[in-house]
Amino acid sequence: MIKVKNFTKGLFIVFFIGMIAPLSAQEGWEAGPWIGGVHYFGDLNTNFKLNKPGGAGGFNARYNFNNRVGIKFMASYGEISGDDALSDNIYERARNLSFKSIIVEGNTQLEFNFLPYTHGSKTESFTPYAFGGLSIFYFNPIAEYMGVEYELRPLGTEGQFKGEEYYSVTGAASFGMGLKVDLSYRWSVNIDLGVRTTFTDYLDDVSTTYADPSDLKRSRGEISAILADRSIIIEGVNDGSLSAKGRQRGDNTSKDAYAFLGVSLMYYFGDVKCPRISRP
Repeated sequence: MIKVKNFTKGLFIVFFIGMIAPLSAQEGWEAGPWIGGVHYFGDLNTNFKLNKPGGAGGFNARYNFNNRVGIKFMASYGEISGDDALSDNIYERARNLSFKSIIVEGNTQLEFNFLPYTHGSKTESFTPYAFGGLSIFYFNPIAEYMGVEYELRPLGTEGQFKGEEYYSVTGAASFGMGLKVDLSYRWSVNIDLGVRTTFTDYLDDVSTTYADPSDLKRSRGEISAILADRSIIIEGVNDGSLSAKGRQRGDNTSKDAYAFLGVSLMYYFGDVKCPRISRP
């Protein structure tokens, strides 16, 4: 988290310098669709494996203040997932939890081009760039049991009281890097990798400890107790006590994260500055 804060702080400083520095101006809007993938990192992917990518896509709109600095608005949709069965950790495999969730996100980010970038220029036609900003997103973890999919949040699988479940809409800090390449004055291709460090630990519906299964059955129904504890017996690892009430189910000392990798095709609308009025 400290590294994220330092990255964001540094980007804002660079953004400010870029705004006040005497740069050649190329103000204007550009916009276009993007397509790519998204990946989840959290309690059901503690080793940061890239083995469960999901499809993603959306739309970008950017306003260029000059040839170094811009602000981008991003709408994104994707599906993340995680599965203990894919873990190298035998205790996680014994826990045997899994989930999937859609992500619907709106993002605003400040961008800084490392090189001067001017649409239509033969000498300033590409640049790597860095960005940082904030996202608001919706998620809804789901698990499958006996061929039926169940939304996990309403089931209170970690003993949450009704009405006190985690929020399904929350925020994230976003940061990353990319590359812009001009195809012509109007068209360009952008490739970027953006990480979202979220403000929730429940992307996967896993965070704290196991609840009492009898309490879950009384308050939420039998399916809640079943999906809260799907642990399997592994000799020498789990004799059935791994999921006893109060035992660790997840790690609530760190939040979950996800990352987008995308390619966008951007159309530049040109300089939109108002023409200057000549004075006599």
